[in-house]
Amino acid sequence: MSSSPYNWQSEKTSVQDAISFLFNNEIVSDVHFMVGKGTQRRRIPAHKFILAVRSAVFDAMFNGGMSTESDEVELPDVEYSAFHSLLRFIYTDEVQIGPETVMTTLYTAKKYAVPTLENACVDFLKKNLSPDNAFMLLSQARLFDEPQLADLCLECIDKNTAEAIAAEGFTDIDFETLCVVLQRDTLSIRESLLFAEALRWAEHECQRRRIPSTPENKRNVLSRALYMIRFPLMTIEEFAAGVAQFGILTDREAVSLFLYFTVNPKPEVNFLDKPRCCLTGKEKAVCRFQKVESRWGYSGTSDRIRFTCSRKIFVVGFGLYGSMYGPSDYQVTIQVIATETGKILGHNETAFSSDGSDSTFRVMFKEPIEIQAGVSYTASATLKGPDSHYGTSGGKKVVFETEQKEKITFQFSYATGNNNGTSIEDGQLPELIFYT
Repeated sequence: MSSSPYNWQSEKTSVQDAISFLFNNEIVSDVHFMVGKGTQRRRIPAHKFILAVRSAVFDAMFNGGMSTESDEVELPDVEYSAFHSLLRFIYTDEVQIGPETVMTTLYTAKKYAVPTLENACVDFLKKNLSPDNAFMLLSQARLFDEPQLADLCLECIDKNTAEAIAAEGFTDIDFETLCVVLQRDTLSIRESLLFAEALRWAEHECQRRRIPSTPENKRNVLSRALYMIRFPLMTIEEFAAGVAQFGILTDREAVSLFLYFTVNPKPEVNFLDKPRCCLTGKEKAVCRFQKVESRWGYSGTSDRIRFTCSRKIFVVGFGLYGSMYGPSDYQVTIQVIATETGKILGHNETAFSSDGSDSTFRVMFKEPIEIQAGVSYTASATLKGPDSHYGTSGGKKVVFETEQKEKITFQFSYATGNNNGTSIEDGQLPELIFYT
């Protein structure tokens, strides 16, 4: 224990002020951590009581069944910057993370059971998720057992498959993560391009294993992942000019696929022929209100509106209004329901953040929902959060014109029963987000 300046406590105006002062301070410290290994090994002073109050793992380390009498604890598997961030949070409640340190800090927060810091790391990753880093974060989310973050990464990859898969991080993912992605029905990419990118991954995997990048070795490293490529979804031209030229498939597999493309009835092949949901064009959003007002409240009842569409589309989410009081978070359950049968066609329980403006905020389904022309559907959103903005001057009929000058007509009608007041003229659910 280090000697301390006399009466340092008199300058501290609160318990929090005093504890914050002790962060990374030798004063009254009774334990030291040797963090890292080799030349990166560094020493950090700490205080057993403060650590035990904020972490069950530290409590067990110093007071429980795994307690140690040593005043020096070796932590070779933890990075100094991450452990430093953990202690800063324990002593001061201050979250200090960045793109370079967030994953190691997340690992450290999980290791020492500090869930508030763990959640802050996950929130940081969510806000910084993009197609460029989706695969890297997906691998890390699976490694650190963060299913919510992994789902968000997969949603991003589904929507931006070509961009995400072309990013540098794709070739670095592990084999199991590759399989998780290739087996999805919701990728928005041509199968021929997906195969080409899988070959690019295989080439890098051969380099990691220090073996030649021959067709045979690429096939071996892909192993069962090769059978997740849906070759029957390609055109015969794509197959003949691309896949058949690379020597990845056996002669028997290639012949069976050529027969699949050219004869009827089609022979059985060892590859899935189920279409992926290849959304075409750009994301679109139709808004049914002309004005925005305040205030709309929530008490557990769903806001609901019925709609029909003049052509088949795929609904991927809703635009919802957010708080009128400044930045706020909402818990929300969204659904699309077949009006006649009551069958739930799409469902997601999620959350969104609003910034206090009267803008709409995106809330997305996990998978696109097919909307048939002329069929009645009910859009439903159950929000939990503060009073929000809402729309007025709603239209019963809204015509949306695409970039190709195609006109899509939406008809909105009142959803009978409990609907939290939402109607054709006023309420929530201002936007349907869709692809054609």
